[in-house]
Amino acid sequence: MKYISLVCLFITVVPSIIMAQQNSDTIISISEITVSAKRIFRKEDAGMRVDEVDTLILMKKINMSLSDLLSENTSLFIKNNGRGALATASFRGTASSHTQVRWNGMNINSPMTGMVDFSLIPVYVIDDINIKHGGASISDQSGGLGGAININNKVDWDNRFSGRFMQGVGSYTTFDEFAQINVGNEKLQSKARLYYNYSKNDYAYVNRSIANNIDPATSEFKNREDKNRNADYTKYGAMQEFFYRPNKRNILSVKWWGQWADRTIPRATSYEGPDNSNLNNQDDKDNKVVADWKHFMRNGTLIVRTGCTNKRVVYSVKNNVPGQGLIFSVNSDSEINSSLSNISYIHNINSTMSAKFSADFNYHDVVSNESVKKTGYNKDRKEISLFGSLSKEFFERVNLNAMLRYTYIDGEDTPLIPFFGFDYKLLENHNLLVKGSISRNYHHPSLNDLYWQPGGNPDLKPERGFSFEAGTEYSGKIYGCDVSAEVTAYRSDIDNWIIWIPSFKGFWEPRNIKRVLSYGIEANASVAGNIDAFSYKLFGTYAYTKSVNYGDPLVWGDNSYGKQLVYIPIHSGNVLVNVGYRGYTLMYQHNFYSERFTTSSNDVTRRDWLYPYYMSHISLKKEKDFNNYRLSAELKVFNLFNETYHSVLYRPMPKMNFMLLLTLRI
Repeated sequence: MKYISLVCLFITVVPSIIMAQQNSDTIISISEITVSAKRIFRKEDAGMRVDEVDTLILMKKINMSLSDLLSENTSLFIKNNGRGALATASFRGTASSHTQVRWNGMNINSPMTGMVDFSLIPVYVIDDINIKHGGASISDQSGGLGGAININNKVDWDNRFSGRFMQGVGSYTTFDEFAQINVGNEKLQSKARLYYNYSKNDYAYVNRSIANNIDPATSEFKNREDKNRNADYTKYGAMQEFFYRPNKRNILSVKWWGQWADRTIPRATSYEGPDNSNLNNQDDKDNKVVADWKHFMRNGTLIVRTGCTNKRVVYSVKNNVPGQGLIFSVNSDSEINSSLSNISYIHNINSTMSAKFSADFNYHDVVSNESVKKTGYNKDRKEISLFGSLSKEFFERVNLNAMLRYTYIDGEDTPLIPFFGFDYKLLENHNLLVKGSISRNYHHPSLNDLYWQPGGNPDLKPERGFSFEAGTEYSGKIYGCDVSAEVTAYRSDIDNWIIWIPSFKGFWEPRNIKRVLSYGIEANASVAGNIDAFSYKLFGTYAYTKSVNYGDPLVWGDNSYGKQLVYIPIHSGNVLVNVGYRGYTLMYQHNFYSERFTTSSNDVTRRDWLYPYYMSHISLKKEKDFNNYRLSAELKVFNLFNETYHSVLYRPMPKMNFMLLLTLRI
């Protein structure tokens, strides 16, 4: 591992140093400004709900994981197993595998589990992120019954030399380091990033799962104080990007992202054994490479993209056997190798009509072995996807968008996946729209669903979703303020929903249930502006999410039929307030989640019902400009009101904690 780190450091820093020397006599330091605008009346996006995370929020959350960014600033619910632990998304009340994630146009969902662990994606490596809700996701690929998340890295052709270094120190022996160097000219740009994150993660909590004392005055059980033991984690990685523009018609780029994570997994709070009885650990090693060529023509754009990924996950459980020490009870080693290719062409037929055609060819090879029980599987998956769309604008007031996707997976055809959407501009000179769409989607079982030993079910059917949505959107200026707002109501019927349940054989296995109905409302609004020397931005979201099991009551029983799916809050929302004044920035973040059920019967009398919680964070930042660089210090306070809460049963989250972040920018 030491040699791999040295190689990463060499290939990222050396090109930057060489190019910096070539341009050292032309460096001009200016204060950074951010110019952003959202064009909401595009025919190619008609009927689609697409949210873009503000660059201000990306900068504020730069030392956090993508799971924190999404849970605090979007309508997605993140199921978090603990600080630094597994974090998955529930998008519009769907399962974690129903959210598709792409990095620079390349899908990064695991073919084994079908999902992404968002705790392993640092905001450090993200320049731009957009979220496509519901049926809008088929513009990228099939399978996103809830939606899709697109992570992108961008190039600045005006850059000559710039960079930043960040150092963070926080509660629970937490250290964050991040360095970035950007160098180049009008033809060639290089961006290199390195990051490191470590935490002992030993926060204290009240263990409400175990009562081990009795109050002599009241005769009531008292819960003991515990620490989050065996929960440390280390994550580090590097990213290198090269962009080459030989002329105005062509851009070539290569991006590499390598990451290594070592996490000790704490025991559930319900465990009553000795501290040294067992040890759970997971190692994740990831490497991703993507290269693309963009060719700009008079009436269109051709994009050719290819990439490959390698991911290895080693999970182990060691039990302490008297006289023998720690002995493996689980030792699982899984490796995934994928190659992904895409070609697309966007053609502007005229000023009011455009078309897009694309084809994807993906191959996955998975080898999974468990050496203790001698189980595992070795399978591959071949995917072919064809896509076409036609967008048309009428009378500068109406946009129509029709999309069609065909997917072929492992020799099985998927019925055609259609999407039809519209936008109607209510006022001719204002961006006030009414929009809507109707679509269909399919999600194929993951390789674990089909082949996991024991329990895999090769007879599973693909999940089928039929969705429609309607809403309104506004963007413009009101009394000198930049204002935007959007409200969307949606409904999605999903058949053959896949769920893992215990079987009479003594292990869990996946099955298709008849039907899940997901419906709700999503809303967001933002206001930004300036008052003399003050700048301000207010941003908020709200989601009402019903995700109800309408499976066969003869199989599932009346207690679960018609009930909310587990771990999905009905109400959730967040508010962000950011105020700046003469180099000072104050930010306040508030989040709310209603109760979540951990049983399919939605039984609130049980101790394992997860109560609602409110979460608040606050930060104060000061920036100071010097001749050629900018220095800033920021103090962040998380869980400001010391809330006790769980995102997942028996997995406590930390109370009030702190982070001091120092940043040097050149």
